[in-house]
Amino acid sequence: MTHVKVCGHFGEWIQGRLGPSGPVALITLACSAMRVTAPSEEALPFNADQLARFASDLGLGALPGASRNFALGIGAGGSTATLVAAARAAGYGGTPEQLAKACIAIEGATDPLMFYAPDQHLWASRSGEVIRAMPAPPSATILGGLWGAPLCTDAQDDAFDDVSDLADEWADATLARDLPRVAAIASESARRCTARRGPCDPMADLARDLGALGTVRAHTGSARGLIFAPGTIPRGGAAALQEAGLTSVFNFETGRA
Repeated sequence: MTHVKVCGHFGEWIQGRLGPSGPVALITLACSAMRVTAPSEEALPFNADQLARFASDLGLGALPGASRNFALGIGAGGSTATLVAAARAAGYGGTPEQLAKACIAIEGATDPLMFYAPDQHLWASRSGEVIRAMPAPPSATILGGLWGAPLCTDAQDDAFDDVSDLADEWADATLARDLPRVAAIASESARRCTARRGPCDPMADLARDLGALGTVRAHTGSARGLIFAPGTIPRGGAAALQEAGLTSVFNFETGRA
């Protein structure tokens, strides 16, 4: 059996509907600090019927366990990354598109973590399809943590704002490698999500106080973050998030130079 590692994500740069009645779509925020490894003695967080269907859809035998270094429900793609890791450890060698469809069949919604560069897709999370290829985000440092209780994604939940304007702006901003503009777009997506869905959080105030370029959040889940240019997190930044009530505070690099 192959030993594999699959990285999760830390919320989304953008998430919402493409048009008032369009599909739910997102651009994931890649995070190599969130990891799932397989095989493991830890049981997979799905029932026997779900796992049997998943294995059958991919032409696999028994699936191994997989372990995470983060909790489910925080907005880090834990369930998707777990399925991808288990499938690859069991010998899956097919396309990411087929793997996405197998994930959708038992999850109902999935993140694009089966792709080599998951943050370079405008992704239809309820159908498991790439809507549009996107340029890589520019290099950034995220200082983040968890706000509130875990909240697992409900595949039937489509109560999001229209972000088609943000998706178009994102394509231009990432092509230009314009991190301040990227951060502004992410902040607006986070703002719309918080205004519609809650819960209220201190991230906008923290961004102002710490001089961050903007904010990001898990649009379903508890991950929250501040966007900085690499090497510019101020001294005391992590302590400020902790004092504001965030837990599991850490920082990581994302994007491409």
